[in-house]
Amino acid sequence: MSSSRRLIIAVVGIALAVGGGLLMYKPWQQGGMVEATEPQKSEFARDRAAQERPVPFDADRAFRYLEQICALGPRISGSEGMARQQAMLKEHFEKHGAVVEFQRFTARQRSRKEPVAMANLIARWHPDRPRRVLLCAHYDTRPIADQEPNPRDWDKPFLGANDGASGPALLMELAHHMKTLPLRVGVDFVLFDGEEYVFDNRPSDQGGDLYFFGSEHFAREYSRRRAAQTGNNPTRYLKAVLVDMVAGKDARFYWEQYSFGHAAGLCEEIWQIAASEGITRFVPRVKHAVLDDHLALLRVGIPAIDIIDFDYVHWHRLSDNPSNCSGETMADVGKVLSIWLQRCR
Repeated sequence: MSSSRRLIIAVVGIALAVGGGLLMYKPWQQGGMVEATEPQKSEFARDRAAQERPVPFDADRAFRYLEQICALGPRISGSEGMARQQAMLKEHFEKHGAVVEFQRFTARQRSRKEPVAMANLIARWHPDRPRRVLLCAHYDTRPIADQEPNPRDWDKPFLGANDGASGPALLMELAHHMKTLPLRVGVDFVLFDGEEYVFDNRPSDQGGDLYFFGSEHFAREYSRRRAAQTGNNPTRYLKAVLVDMVAGKDARFYWEQYSFGHAAGLCEEIWQIAASEGITRFVPRVKHAVLDDHLALLRVGIPAIDIIDFDYVHWHRLSDNPSNCSGETMADVGKVLSIWLQRCR
């Protein structure tokens, strides 16, 4: 993937009001490299002994989960493949102690005549705790492989191994460890539907399709529930980490521009843990700006960041299959997140 190719599908005219500012976004836009300045440095865990250890994240098992998801075929929103995936994930997370619910809604894409039934999957650990954090990903796949050079290849079955299966597979492996992880907060795994339900990738102000149906619905519901809550200890999300394309071989994870611009401290928390664990694929520099599901969370006041491999060359191509993914990459991300979860309070 090159920045110029990704800019072709730019969704212009989408605004995000965060922190009193109005920012205009273009997806997959590459920016300059920016080092963190000292006032932006987080104090997260600096005065704390490194007592937390990563879980024994099984890279081989995580990779098998990715393969199992891909074996279902394309998981387009509203499809049989998506329904099979939902059933598999629900059974898996419940087996490992989560309370699972589907947040169901319908959405109609601009280029489609009929609405489609969609569902965000929410797996909760310690559902009684009002102070909570989010680990999230999308679990639908693109209807077309629109980055294939030959348009005649676009409608061939597209597995979306990294861009679609890697997030759920990582969370499936992490679920093995959630019951024994010493946590001070409740944790929700959220899998967003409708992130990739795009057929017409022209800019939105030129009539192109919309993005992020699932995360937009989730954010609206969270905001509505928050407004309706009473009492001194309402349920709220303290922070959120989105994982997207986290299984590519030789992946590098830079700070995403909007993540760093609106949740710099959270970026520092995650990347500091990676550095302390000797995980060098986390690079503490800003490189790209990416429209993704974390923006809807930011808009409703949840500090949220995106861990994403911006430079995955198989993005939206038929070659995005398990052979171009690595369990070791998922293990690096999972280990970092397992320490982060222990430090949340």
